[in-house]
Amino acid sequence: VAAVPVREGGDPLVDLRGTAIALDPRKAAADGSYAHLRRDVVRRLERAQTLLPGGLRLLVVEGHRPPALQQHYFAEYRAGLAVLHPDWDDDRLDRAASRYVSPPAVAPHPAGAAVDLTLTTADGVELDMGTRVNADPEESHGACYTDAPGLPARARAHRRTLADALTAVGLVNYPTEWWHWSHGDRYWALATGAPAAVHGPVELPTRPGG
Repeated sequence: VAAVPVREGGDPLVDLRGTAIALDPRKAAADGSYAHLRRDVVRRLERAQTLLPGGLRLLVVEGHRPPALQQHYFAEYRAGLAVLHPDWDDDRLDRAASRYVSPPAVAPHPAGAAVDLTLTTADGVELDMGTRVNADPEESHGACYTDAPGLPARARAHRRTLADALTAVGLVNYPTEWWHWSHGDRYWALATGAPAAVHGPVELPTRPGG
């Protein structure tokens, strides 16, 4: 993924608040970064929502993530693995951590190109997806993997419904996290064969007076 070039297209970050896409507050941050995504990604989500069966809606948990926060998540998860596996060397810890939390240099969330999301009913009740959003492999015993074996039939069907709508509008899934989808980032480029990513790391614009 790190070898994929970035040819920044300049698509701006858009605030999801006020759009047709529902936003969950569990990852709310004071700077509002979690509520932002590249404009093209927002438009794709809006189209995907129209493809869902009647009575279902997308619920975004997290969009843009500042690079410093991405570094914190990576270091925190890696430290936890080090406690669980004191015999692992640094290289193995880095590789294992990278399967669940992307290193900041290649992570799609800081590019505003990735979204963590799930499905709800029209009344806002989350569907059973087999695990909670952001469940790690250790906690979920691997059930966080999109195509994990042994999932209840209902949860597998719900994941397929989500995947069908998002795939139809060009997003790609990171297979260790059923909730993580992206478009325009380095991983998307690698997965689709695009010559370059069009979204690189970006900082949320400072508000006037901020």
